[in-house]
Parts: sequence; C-alpha cells; structure tokens
Amino acid sequence: MKIAIIGTGHVGSSIAYATVLKGLCNHLVLSSRNITKAQGDALDLQHTLSFCERPMVIEGSPVEEIKDCDILVITASVRLKSQVTSRMELGPENIKLFRQIIPGLVQNNPQAIFIVISNPVDILTYFVTKLTKFPPSKIMGIGTLVDSARFRVLLSAEEQIHPDDLRAYILGEHGPNQFPIFSNAFAGSERIADIPSNRRIFQEVNHAGFEVYQLKGHTNYAIATAACEVIKTIVYDDHRTMPLSTFFYEWQGIEDNCFSIPVVLGRAGIIRHLHPELNQQEKMALEQTAKLMKENINSLISEDLG
Repeated sequence: MKIAIIGTGHVGSSIAYATVLKGLCNHLVLSSRNITKAQGDALDLQHTLSFCERPMVIEGSPVEEIKDCDILVITASVRLKSQVTSRMELGPENIKLFRQIIPGLVQNNPQAIFIVISNPVDILTYFVTKLTKFPPSKIMGIGTLVDSARFRVLLSAEEQIHPDDLRAYILGEHGPNQFPIFSNAFAGSERIADIPSNRRIFQEVNHAGFEVYQLKGHTNYAIATAACEVIKTIVYDDHRTMPLSTFFYEWQGIEDNCFSIPVVLGRAGIIRHLHPELNQQEKMALEQTAKLMKENINSLISEDLG
C-alpha cells in the first residue's frame, strides 16, 4: 500500500504521523511546495519506526514525481489569512492551486483514490471529481466526518455513554450549512432526542472548528484522526459507514451536487450511498444546503469546467 500526502502543514504532518503510528501503509510519500520541509518530516518520521507497528519506506518528494499511489491525501492549501471568517474565502486561490497539481497526479497515479482535506472541502471535492474524470466513488472529501465526531463527543458527555456507542450524523456542508439528523440518532436502540439542550450541542459543533482556529491558529488533531479513519477503512476494506463529501448525480431528490451524505466505504472507495428517512425539518435543511452549495459551485468553478 503506497500513500502520498500532498501538503505538509499542520494537518498534513499530523496525518503523516498518525499514519506511521497506525502502520497504515508500507510506503509513505510526503510532498509540499517547500520540499525541504517534506524531506525533513520524512526523515523525522523514519526515526520513529523502531517504536511503530510496522516498517515502511518514508520519503519526501516533489509532487510531480509522485507515482503509482493507492491513496492520495490532498491537504495542500493557500495560507490562511489571520482574520479568515469562512472556509469559502479559501476557494478561489485553492481552486487555482488544485488546477496546477491535480492533472499531474491523475496522470501519474491512475488507480489512486483521492481524499480531499483542503477547504472549502465540498467545493474542492466536486472540482477534483470533474478534473480527474474518475468515478465519483474514488474521490471523497473529509466533509462532516470530523463534525459528526465532535457531535458524538459532546453528546456523550450529555448522555454519559462512550462516543463510539452513539450513532449521530451531521450532513451537508462542512461549514455553516450543515445539519444534524436527530431522526436517525441513537444510543443503543434508544433515540437521542431532538431537544433544546442537544440543539445547543449542535450549535457548539457548528462553530467548533473556528473556535480551535481562534485559540491556536489552526486545527490538526481531530481532522488528522478523521482522515486516518478514512484511510484505515480503505486499506482494510472495512465497509464502514460514515458521512463523507462526495459528488452524486442524485441523492434524496437532490441532483448534481457535492456535500456530505452517509456512505459505505471500503477498498474500492465509496461502495454505496445510504438513504436514511428524514423528517420534514431535515428535508428542509437538506434542500437549503443543496441550494447554497450549488450556488457556491456555480459561482466558483462552473466556468473553469465549462
């Protein structure tokens, strides 16, 4: 299993570290616009191998020399401005960046699965799907997986139940237009109620990423752990269910869009979409999210793909 991580900032480096600790591949390639940083990370990670689960080849490489990977993890991004207030602000410049790096990655890695971490992740996942012309099953964004994990952690404190024993998804945009599906949220066989205290928890989750960003200038641990869960599920063909950003031709009556929906993931990528029965409030939230996401897609990238 050969994995490349493109972008070795806070997030990319954290994903690389977790990948090595978990022994998720036998060949790890790190790449960055600053190649010496990628090579330094690779050398540093090599020095951890005697404490890790398995040996592996770890190297730094220019992006144009990355070849024959099974998984490509894209964390490359323009630098965040100090006062950024929306992930969407990164869209225009990250689209330019992706237009530069994705075609070469496609040519040199024709069998790869792409995992998009960079923001705005839903827009960029759509863009990568169209640029690569790969099946949508092989392109996925981390989407609301990390939001759903935050949701379960906060709910677990309220319910006094381990977060891994809760089933509670947030769908839609990785951003302000996400929404919880309480109608399908359970602890054991008991429904997690859609009550004001749990709605307040969802509102905390909706702002959690920016809260971390404001406190320390970036986020990395939660998103890196979520990314490694996706990688592990692919590597071991686990057929796990999770909410991921994916392009779809049709889902729940919404057509030609890209945001997080519940999927089954395995070695081939996204194996199938799940279709939970939504209540009326959730259907309205879905329609609103779909409308806004389509507007963002059209305003940012429609002319680039025309």
